[in-house]
Amino acid sequence: MTDTPSTPTPPLLSSQNNRRSFLKLLTASSVTVGGVVVAWPFLNSLNSQNTILEHSFVDVDISSLKTGQQITVTWQGHPVFILNRPKETLQTLQDASLVSHLRDPDSKDFQQPPYTQNWHRSIHPETAVLIGVCTHLGCVPTLQLSNKMGGLYNCTCHGSKFDLAGRVYKSMPAPYNLPVPPYTYIKPNIIRIGENPKGQDFDFTKIKQL
Repeated sequence: MTDTPSTPTPPLLSSQNNRRSFLKLLTASSVTVGGVVVAWPFLNSLNSQNTILEHSFVDVDISSLKTGQQITVTWQGHPVFILNRPKETLQTLQDASLVSHLRDPDSKDFQQPPYTQNWHRSIHPETAVLIGVCTHLGCVPTLQLSNKMGGLYNCTCHGSKFDLAGRVYKSMPAPYNLPVPPYTYIKPNIIRIGENPKGQDFDFTKIKQL
């Protein structure tokens, strides 16, 4: 008995099978590559998150900020106090009777940029720019203006007190002065928080405590 020869696969059908296999492979490859393309921005965002935060900034127009007034803005999740300090307050900040009650009156601890390491802890004396977070447990101090000592920042949670340059009083729970963020003036009345003046360098992530 003669074996029945196997029927050869028609060339057209073989071509269709090959094409179908190629399309499956191409689709699988596309999904894999697509997955990498989708995942890369996410993974890259994790790796560069600190860089993004480091270079983010907020512009604030202070042209309408009157003497004795304060506004609060948010930068990198932190409240930032911007206070227009009266002349009387500036005089008080240099008064020996106040300075003697401060823990770090000369701002020796690394809590501010080098360009604000002065008696008023700011670029321009009349305008304070401070991170409004108590260096004890992170509460937000409240501004209290008064004739006595020109006013202060009072943390009602545990009693820490700071003068209107953000310098902490002695014997307080808070161990450090209020931080000063990096900032510059891009126009006479516009402050850019999060960017240093040209030629200046300050890494906010290396301050003593926030």
